[in-house]
Order: sequence, then C-alpha cells, then structure tokens
Amino acid sequence: VNDTTMFEAVLDDIPPVRTPPGQRRTRPGTVHADKAYDSAANRAYLRRRRIRPRIARRRVESSTRLGRHRWKIERSLSWLSCWRRLQVRWDRDCGRWFAFLLVACAMICFNRLSARFKTRA
Repeated sequence: VNDTTMFEAVLDDIPPVRTPPGQRRTRPGTVHADKAYDSAANRAYLRRRRIRPRIARRRVESSTRLGRHRWKIERSLSWLSCWRRLQVRWDRDCGRWFAFLLVACAMICFNRLSARFKTRA
C-alpha cells in the first residue's frame, strides 16, 4: 500500500502524548513530512485536527529547513539497514520480523550508549 494512502491511519494510531502537568495531549503539535505527502487532502486533514503541517512542497527545493529533522530519521534507518535480516525479509511471519526489529533497535541503543560511556571514562 502506498504511504500516502495510509497517512491518516498512521496519525490516528499515534498514542496520546504524555505531558507532566494536566491532561494528556491527544495529537502531536506538528508533523514533519517529505514531498511524497504533499497533497491538499493531507494538509486539510492536518488542519481539521489542528496540527501544524511541515510538509515539503513538491516543486520547491527545501532541503535546508526540513532536512534538519529528516536527517535523524534517515540516520536511524541507515543504522537498521546494517542488519541484513531486516534489509532482505526472510520471514513470512510479520511477528518474527517485528521481534527482530526490536532486538536490532535494542542492540543499536546499547552500542550507542556504551560508546558514549567509554569516551567519558
């Protein structure tokens, strides 16, 4: 399924954001997206939910502003692509693939934290 058709479903599945005092927020403040999500329907959906859209325009070069936020996502995806089993999907069962994804994320976090503490010691 194309990502743009699932845009609303993904935003509806975001759990409430925990804030220290008061009630939980039920929506994110802003949504950062790339040019693939630039459509009038997506922008109208975000306006209805009172979410500020930060979507790159299709015919405008905007690599400087949104690139700062997208770089973190691209970097994280490149870390996950080092795991061959995640790159080439061997398992037919999505539960096993998701479990391996969680193990890979835990290993990446462990390696990053242990490297950070080694430099301080």
